Amino acid sequence: MISRRKLLLGLSSASCTLLLNTRSGRTAPAMSLTDLRGAIDAGAAGLRSGGGEEQTRKLRELIAQASQADQWVFLPPGRYEVNDLALPDRTRLMGIAGATTLALGGGGPFIRSEPGTRRIELDGITFDGAGRPLPDQVPALLHLRDVADLTMEKCTVEGSSKTALQLERCGGVLRANRISAISEYGLYAIDSTGLGIRENLLSGCGNGGILVHRREKGEDGTIVSGNRITRTGAGYGGTGQFGNAINLYRADGVIVSGNHISDSAFTAIRANAASNVQISDNHCLRSGETAIYSEFGFEGALVTGNLVDGAANGINIANFNEGGRLAIVSSNIIRNISLVGPYEHDSVGFGIGIGAEADTVVSGNVLENVPRFAMLVGWGPYLRNVSVTGNIVRRARIGCAVSVVEDAGSALVSDNIFDGVEDGAILGFRWHDRATGELLGGEERFPHLTIEGNRRA
Repeated sequence: MISRRKLLLGLSSASCTLLLNTRSGRTAPAMSLTDLRGAIDAGAAGLRSGGGEEQTRKLRELIAQASQADQWVFLPPGRYEVNDLALPDRTRLMGIAGATTLALGGGGPFIRSEPGTRRIELDGITFDGAGRPLPDQVPALLHLRDVADLTMEKCTVEGSSKTALQLERCGGVLRANRISAISEYGLYAIDSTGLGIRENLLSGCGNGGILVHRREKGEDGTIVSGNRITRTGAGYGGTGQFGNAINLYRADGVIVSGNHISDSAFTAIRANAASNVQISDNHCLRSGETAIYSEFGFEGALVTGNLVDGAANGINIANFNEGGRLAIVSSNIIRNISLVGPYEHDSVGFGIGIGAEADTVVSGNVLENVPRFAMLVGWGPYLRNVSVTGNIVRRARIGCAVSVVEDAGSALVSDNIFDGVEDGAILGFRWHDRATGELLGGEERFPHLTIEGNRRA
């Protein structure tokens, strides 16, 4: 079998030769690219750099021919300007990464899937929107629907006046791609069917990086892993709808792990109404708002092993009033939190390391340089079954603020170490207002609170 990587060795603009090792170790005779099963050389077939309807028509014909025969189409190095390129089922396009470019040639749709397309493979191609406007009804530079088996590797998507890549009801894997200079979202995945988003580089996305959404809440199962996302903007403003590097919405069963995220206008990882999510081992640097959010109507969030350095809030498990509950926040490092956020907050505010409200364990975290509350347990009456144990707080105004409002539920605060807490280690609050003295030594008691074994260094 001839792999695609072997196929790329020695490719020229028209043809190439390959030396293939047989099982006996002997060298097989050289053969041209057009002789190889699985590839059509578009250059040899007459495709030339440049633009015009003739080039679009020629490429459409080659793709149709190859898809019917389950063949690859190889695009030699060059810039090919095309419009409204519809990809049929079993499309396989290959180029030379960094050298083969398909560019939007005018004001129209660029790349889309035909109805009924189940399999598409794209490898080593730059898709360039050239900053040209897209029609109102076109949501993205590449718009693919119902592609159950999508593979996109070593491609670049750049210069889109809207979203770079929008996938609807798609599965498969996107790996080692680059997405940059995008006006709206880098990757917008809707109602996915087992999608893998791995080891991609996104930079300069104007309103969001990777979005995993569902039109109705349900199982999604997407894995977002090992991506590097930087400089995510929030050109549309708002209070968190935009400006998130990774955003989950109504998507259950999603894993977000091992990503390196920096300089997000709002949140590094934001899970909204997303249940049974795992957010682990991510680097979240210089987030403009809350670095990691699990909010609104969710049940089940595992937030472990993350490093947060620089944010207006660190990790927030919020909105028990909307059904948000059931989480573990453990083994995270959170430091250098700021009091300043991207908008005027009308509720709890900024400057908080970890916030938790309902059915949540907060354990084994290390927090440093927090200007307000290192840990906030409950908010008004929105407190139930929160355990805060074995954490280390170093340099904060208040180590742990816990709600003592009437009807607040149970909380356990035990075996934590507080060092350099200016105004107190453990204090009771009624909404925004301090309502107690120091609770560390148990001088004041509340029936819903168990406070024991803590130490102030």
